[in-house]
Amino acid sequence: MYSRVYVEITNICNLHCSFCHGHSRPPRRMQFHEFARVLDALEGQTEHIYYHLMGEPLTHPELPAFLALAAARGFRSVITTNGTLLGRRGREILGAGLHKVSISVHSFEGGSAEEHARYLAEIADFADIASAAGTIVVFRLWNRGVDGGRNDAVLDFLRGRFGGEWAENTRGLRIRHKLHIEWGDRFVWPDLAAPDGGEDVFCYGLHDHFGILCDGTVVPCCMDSEGVIALGNLFATPLGEILTSPRACAITDGFARRTAAEPLCRRCGYARRFG
Repeated sequence: MYSRVYVEITNICNLHCSFCHGHSRPPRRMQFHEFARVLDALEGQTEHIYYHLMGEPLTHPELPAFLALAAARGFRSVITTNGTLLGRRGREILGAGLHKVSISVHSFEGGSAEEHARYLAEIADFADIASAAGTIVVFRLWNRGVDGGRNDAVLDFLRGRFGGEWAENTRGLRIRHKLHIEWGDRFVWPDLAAPDGGEDVFCYGLHDHFGILCDGTVVPCCMDSEGVIALGNLFATPLGEILTSPRACAITDGFARRTAAEPLCRRCGYARRFG
């Protein structure tokens, strides 16, 4: 059983962040009946669905219905969001059943100081309500070393906004029950145009997770933004056949030997952090 599966319900985003690889695929939103088929395929494969590969999930008009259906089927839903739409849609998604929300606070790179302050106030208001209601909320600052000093302003704001333990842990800070801050270094996305880093690579792709793009294409991990390693399409082929295909097995067998079977994996900066 996989610890999580990344399901891209849309590849459309309302921002163009400098750290994001982006993609050149046609813009698309997964339809409700397609999402239901995804859930059918994931029955017994995982308990956790992460609504993330490319795109901003809160731009999808049917997101609350997706969350409600997943909850009814016994899945735990985890959203990664840039947070810019939480002021508008936050209460709507909380009412649909939500296990965890990770807010990429480092997404807000532009705009004035006033806009940044308004953004922080909106995500803090959501986090306060959500965590009190039992939903885990994580403020992500995955830009350590390249934040230009803005992280200090974020931390000052959050310390002034939230009381709590503010206890350090291995991933960041625990503010209080269900409310956390998570550090992370900016990484280099895999790209076939990038230099070949060599075959000595280890990754958890297809070991504890895999991804499904919004058109049903199955990929080995959440970093394959272009669907370069397309293992098959679950709208056309049973998921079990896709995950046991020769290409998928070559990837998992290779990683078991700390070897990259795919050219894209040899060019992945994220995988290099696993040593």
